[in-house]
Amino acid sequence: MSDAIMERMWELAPAFVEGIPQGKALGIKFIAVDRGKATFSLPYNTAIIGDPDTRVIHGGAITTLLDQVSGLAAAAAIVSEENLLAISNVATLDLSIDYMRPANPGETVIATAHCYKTTHHIAFVRAVAHDGDPDDPVAMSQATFMISRQRKSS
Repeated sequence: MSDAIMERMWELAPAFVEGIPQGKALGIKFIAVDRGKATFSLPYNTAIIGDPDTRVIHGGAITTLLDQVSGLAAAAAIVSEENLLAISNVATLDLSIDYMRPANPGETVIATAHCYKTTHHIAFVRAVAHDGDPDDPVAMSQATFMISRQRKSS
């Protein structure tokens, strides 16, 4: 990926969170993007607690975090000078999540995704969410995304 494309991806990537009402409402933050990779965070917030007794973040918030970071990784895997708008042309086809343990109350959850394979229309992504130690994940996901590539106008 050229430096110009990477710079543009860094400009566009925050909109992947800010432009999606659910991610914005949950407080998801853009951290980083690279070719086929992305990192987001979900700061702890009492508004997204799923169990008041344990003060653990709701699993739905973790699902949204993993879905959105995986979508950006998929877009970043296929972006080029010709299809720089690919960031807005990715749709989740399938998302499978394994929840390993509850996130520690009070801790920010970090999610990192890697797009390991693309075809002409499909991107395959794996992601992990953790609260400080990637080797002790809160959840891991496997996802597929549909890619709508931009067509050149005649």
